Amino acid sequence: MLILASSSPRRAMLLRKGGYPFETVKVSVSEELPEGMRPETGVRELAVRKAQAGLTYWLAQGGDIQDVIMGADTMVVLDARILGKPETQAEAEEMLLSLSGRTHVVLTGVALISGSGRLVSDVVETVVRFHQLGVDDIKAYVASGEAMDKAGAYGIQGDAGKFVEYVEGSLTNVIGLPMEYLSECLRAWGIEQTEGVFIYHV
Repeated sequence: MLILASSSPRRAMLLRKGGYPFETVKVSVSEELPEGMRPETGVRELAVRKAQAGLTYWLAQGGDIQDVIMGADTMVVLDARILGKPETQAEAEEMLLSLSGRTHVVLTGVALISGSGRLVSDVVETVVRFHQLGVDDIKAYVASGEAMDKAGAYGIQGDAGKFVEYVEGSLTNVIGLPMEYLSECLRAWGIEQTEGVFIYHV
């Protein structure tokens, strides 16, 4: 069985659309990282922390040691600066202004772990370029509330899709899970889709 150690509705949505039956557990881990740690290293570390915390919780609830626990973390990175979830509307506006007319990368760390001691983790990168954004468009988007719970202050699957000039790599990676990579990885763990592969459009 696949267990998603995340409360993200977007990750759950991607797994459902991908045809994977799964259970969800909510975990809380420290997201503090050592100063100077590279984003690629940090996002993998956070995914592993979440998977390990999910495993501990799942086994304490009587889960099978053969069940596969998945943790994931997504970072938006602009010129080595990590853009996390904005805490205020002003911070969200500043983030979007910094992304305007520029190219950034979205990194998603994925970790799979089981009670038998097996652990794999990896990082998938997608390149995203934004159109030049108008201040009024930024303010209207932030005022909608959509920006406030998302790394980089935008959700490509929502109204911010119109901000995007192009995407190089996995689109679902920007949403929260690299489904192309994940389907191959889960198959190696004996977890198959119950339905056909889907193609996500924005």
